[in-house]
Amino acid sequence: MKPKTIYLVLCFVGAVLPYWQFVPWLMQHGMNLPLFSRELFANRISPFFGMDVLVSALVLIVVMRVESARLNIPRRWLPVLGLLTVGVSLCLPLFLYLRESRLEEVR
Repeated sequence: MKPKTIYLVLCFVGAVLPYWQFVPWLMQHGMNLPLFSRELFANRISPFFGMDVLVSALVLIVVMRVESARLNIPRRWLPVLGLLTVGVSLCLPLFLYLRESRLEEVR
């Protein structure tokens, strides 16, 4: 299987799995941001994962900016939208998909 296809499948997985957990919570509590924040930092291990994801998102933004400029990747705003609406789990494979598509064009 080509990397481009794998990245596309991972985009789907990266969008579905987080929302599979978030949508039931949202249906039960609505957009209760204080509760969301309390539950996100409910114990000592939760912030570990939260901070890991935040740092990963920051690093990913830097990498995407550098690589997008270097390779002149079109639609470079799509992974940023994925980051803001889902998270790193969608953003990273989407960026890799766009990058692989661009590399195929260049070859």
